[in-house]
Amino acid sequence: MKRSLTTLFLLIALVLTPWKLNSQEDVLFNSCLDQLKSPFIASGQPFKAFLTGTEVAEFHTTFFAGSLYRVVASSHQEGNVIFSIYDKERNLLFSNQEFDASGYWDFKIEGSVECIVEARLDPEKSTSGIALLMVGFRSLEE
Repeated sequence: MKRSLTTLFLLIALVLTPWKLNSQEDVLFNSCLDQLKSPFIASGQPFKAFLTGTEVAEFHTTFFAGSLYRVVASSHQEGNVIFSIYDKERNLLFSNQEFDASGYWDFKIEGSVECIVEARLDPEKSTSGIALLMVGFRSLEE
């Protein structure tokens, strides 16, 4: 009886113990956070997708007036994520493809705008993988 209670407690302890796994997703998340250090504050809402071939992930967000924003993209290979930002009428506002697939973009918004963010992998570099995008901001009124 004592042995089965000990085994039960060990199993419960194993289930409740948090394990830190160094997965590819953790590495990408930390890479994005490294680029969103002060003065930027990460929005806390990562946009992630596992993409294959020519798939395109689509995310929706709102950018508000009075803030400076930074959009950061990470994948398993540097310069592998091509992201584009459109207004809700699908007018292109920015694409990092025009800037050698830069991993981030800083910009300010004159008026609040709902946006569509599309992300895909560069087909010349990879056929599948995770695309992770994060948005950071800081107030321009400081």
